[in-house]
Amino acid sequence: MTDHVAGRTNGLSRRQALFAGASLPLAAALPLPLAAQETMQGSGFAPWNRFRLGSFEVTTLLAGTRASDKPQETFGTNASPEDFAALSAANFIPADRTQNFFTPTVVNTGAEIVLFDTGLAAEATLAALNAAGMSPEMVDVVVLTHMHGDHIGGLMGADGTTPTFANARYVTGAVEHNHWSAAGNEGFDRSVKPLADRMSFIGNNGSVAPGITGIDAFGHTPGHMVYQVESDGQRLMITADTANHYVWSLQRPDWEVRFDADKAQAAATRRAVFGQIAADRIPFIGYHMPFPGIGYVEAMGEGFRYIPASYQLMLNG
Repeated sequence: MTDHVAGRTNGLSRRQALFAGASLPLAAALPLPLAAQETMQGSGFAPWNRFRLGSFEVTTLLAGTRASDKPQETFGTNASPEDFAALSAANFIPADRTQNFFTPTVVNTGAEIVLFDTGLAAEATLAALNAAGMSPEMVDVVVLTHMHGDHIGGLMGADGTTPTFANARYVTGAVEHNHWSAAGNEGFDRSVKPLADRMSFIGNNGSVAPGITGIDAFGHTPGHMVYQVESDGQRLMITADTANHYVWSLQRPDWEVRFDADKAQAAATRRAVFGQIAADRIPFIGYHMPFPGIGYVEAMGEGFRYIPASYQLMLNG
């Protein structure tokens, strides 16, 4: 309501009204009364992130995160402690501690909802999925990039025998499935084998669904695959465990990782996959990258520099 003085709204000048409106978010963020701050809430963030890719919708899910000590027992096992410490310091991260993330990805193509990997356990993955506004019954396709426990652990519910994603079909690489079928692995035998009659197998450049293609990226496991997602000319790569740390594995792709089955092949795959991502300047989602797991890389020195996504993908609508 405007009063008789031109340029004033409810007694405030237009300048004052604009300033007051712009200040509302800041006011909401002002410190609470001291008594309300006695209990610390702990650090954290939403367990999901969503963006558009052409006509597709992509959601990353935080299905768990944990800190651990002695990271060089896992990353850069062939590097000297001095080089490991120097690279860590140059990137403002400690050399004696690390934080790991577990990030399944959901792609909604408009025709199907496709889930890439299932986390360590169904409970955590479903909590993130539900927070993102989806239910397990909505998942049409489950893609397994490889068969390590932190990727297949959510396939079965708490009873260990009931499929978490009851309405889904399953897709994985033929080489990977054949390897683990003969390996006598407890996790695979419990969670993956019972789904054999609902599973299809692809090879290099095999199609999961229109716009989603599997690509061989062997080394981390014998049949590990990455997946290209493309819609309306926009592309994204889901790299799974090709690189498991944004500094130690990307800036030094030849540094060995304890969990890589074939360390030389894994290093060659890192160079090839991220070399292509850098050349094409497309985003990627890494399963163990800092959440929300989305970024870019550019060639730098011996390897690649990781550039976390900021607002680029928000501009897709």
